[in-house]
Amino acid sequence: MIMTTFDRLDLWTILRLFKGRVLVTWFLVFLENVLMALIPLLMGFAIDGLLAGNLEELSWLAGLLVALLAVAVGRRAYDTRAYGHIRVELGVALEQRQGSVSLSSRNAHLTMARELVDFLEETVPEFFTAIIQIVCALVLLALMDMRLALSALSVTLGMVVFYSLFHQRFYNLNRDINALTEKQVTVLEKGGRRGLFHFLSKLKHAEIKLSDTEAVLYGLIYLLQFCFVIYNLWLSAQLLDITPGKIFTILSYSWEYVEAAVMLPIVMQTLSRLQEISNRLNQRDLGSDESAVNDSSSLLTTKATVE
Repeated sequence: MIMTTFDRLDLWTILRLFKGRVLVTWFLVFLENVLMALIPLLMGFAIDGLLAGNLEELSWLAGLLVALLAVAVGRRAYDTRAYGHIRVELGVALEQRQGSVSLSSRNAHLTMARELVDFLEETVPEFFTAIIQIVCALVLLALMDMRLALSALSVTLGMVVFYSLFHQRFYNLNRDINALTEKQVTVLEKGGRRGLFHFLSKLKHAEIKLSDTEAVLYGLIYLLQFCFVIYNLWLSAQLLDITPGKIFTILSYSWEYVEAAVMLPIVMQTLSRLQEISNRLNQRDLGSDESAVNDSSSLLTTKATVE
């Protein structure tokens, strides 16, 4: 057993402190997604097997689904307990670090800090799912025909280029929303319908700007993805020795690639927001009193089991 402390609140520090719990969840996520990625392949085999009067391939698919069910249920039960513990430790440490900050800002920061853990619990597993699906789809599409895989890679490159054009705007809009959120409790304490209406109107306009930016970005991304699916559908019909099972497999992995690739800009956008949140949480880092630094950093400690 070891004791660990830190003096900065961000994703990397949380990962370092709670690496044992996080690694277990990530292993279960990886296993679950490997099993999920195999489903379209075994479904294609099952279709061709059933058409040939063979049930063996169908039994493979059934066994895979049972294993997937067991892993998925177990992972979710463990995740809730592991990340719940991290949220408690993070909240206590944040409160001590920002004891001199206004109540309104502290309240907002507590909610923002939970987003760091939410990212590890919710977004990272989705990102793992996307990466595994992308790799499996590329390999399977390349085995069918290299042109199918090249079209997928071209679409991914286009998505990254599109997001790069919007990155700074996402950061700035999240900064504006977080700055307003810090003032919410103060506005409520002052009372008055007019002040609250003005505050909520400003928050609404900031959120509309963020939503409009997302709509434009994802509209461009989906346009690329739809062109990719149509092209792969057309190309699959031109392949030699094509079977209904193979066409199903190509279309399944092409669509899975679409769903998975969309996660890439979502993750990048979330990281932009978390970068702004981390900077905000640490900008008033404990003041100048050296003893306060030692006292507050010792609050967020965890016992990690070294296996």
